Amino acid sequence: MERVDCIVIGAGVVGLAVAREMAQRGLETLVLEQAVDIGTGTSSRNSEVIHAGIYYPPGSLKASLCVRGKQLLYAYCGARGVAYRRCGKYIVATSAEQQTKLEQLAENGRRNGVDALTMLTGAAARAVEPSLQCVAALESGSTGIIDSHGLMLALRGDFEAAGGMVAFDAPVLGGDGGADGVVLNVGGSEPMEIQAGLVINCAGLGAQAVARSVQGMPAALVPPLFLAKGNYYSLQGRSPFSRLIYPVPEEGGLGVHLTLDLGGQARFGPDVEWVDELDYRVDPRRADVFYAAIRRYWPALPDGALQPAYSGIRPKISGPGSAAEDFQLQGPDNHGVRGLFNLFGIESPGLTASMAIAERVAGQML
Repeated sequence: MERVDCIVIGAGVVGLAVAREMAQRGLETLVLEQAVDIGTGTSSRNSEVIHAGIYYPPGSLKASLCVRGKQLLYAYCGARGVAYRRCGKYIVATSAEQQTKLEQLAENGRRNGVDALTMLTGAAARAVEPSLQCVAALESGSTGIIDSHGLMLALRGDFEAAGGMVAFDAPVLGGDGGADGVVLNVGGSEPMEIQAGLVINCAGLGAQAVARSVQGMPAALVPPLFLAKGNYYSLQGRSPFSRLIYPVPEEGGLGVHLTLDLGGQARFGPDVEWVDELDYRVDPRRADVFYAAIRRYWPALPDGALQPAYSGIRPKISGPGSAAEDFQLQGPDNHGVRGLFNLFGIESPGLTASMAIAERVAGQML
């Protein structure tokens, strides 16, 4: 049986960041990915936003890892030539009743260590973004956008330069924990058994299934999985906005917001649609809800300007009507399986936090 120091399950942005960290710390590391390319799941189906860290409860993993991850990500993009833009964003209150919530968000962000937060009057915000309708806005100067695929290519390149290898079409079918580490049964075109002293489960939407397949992993410690589908629509024509526009958060999500890609193309989303299976089709009829939501802050949105773009599905560990759960980073001290580390509920701000998550995992396991 082959043996390596470390196996990372999943070649999304978090898995690649973790694998890079491990390989650069001197571990012989293998990434197992069930698909035939990197980042084909959640990592390629999001808003590509570098989040500031405003929304998350102070003291939470999401808050601390987002703020730290943002710093690491901007530095990494600059050093490795990954395309990004620190464009900033406005969180907008469209009624007087929402202003209190906006002020609470600003205070929450400051408690999380977020810098470059400025409260603006509606007139000040409209002076910069004339198409905007609002009574007040919270400007986040550290928010940005990124080429997520370019980031994953750079992480993979660093990982392989440090001696790591990615195996595609390599689904994990099961495993067994023992005194010498974890033995994994791997399927696909070249089935194998392989042992590692350290196995890090970064399988995203498949993380719960992977954890349950490992003998010795207590089933009661595997959290439930809820599939939250978010649909995105793109804008025909160029955006009149130069930065991201977010409404004051709604129950269950951040609301239908306007984001930009690096080419200036605007897209709107996501909404929240709870589903039972992975289905990435976007129903054109859902656009009616988008028009109503967007026109609260952009009244001049023309009829027929939205077209279905793509969707993403987040691996949430709390369901409809429940408060959002924090990231769950679960090591042997939690579950008792030597060498196994599980990452559950890595949704937004997972991309922003990816390098900080890698740093945290390495700090706990090495």
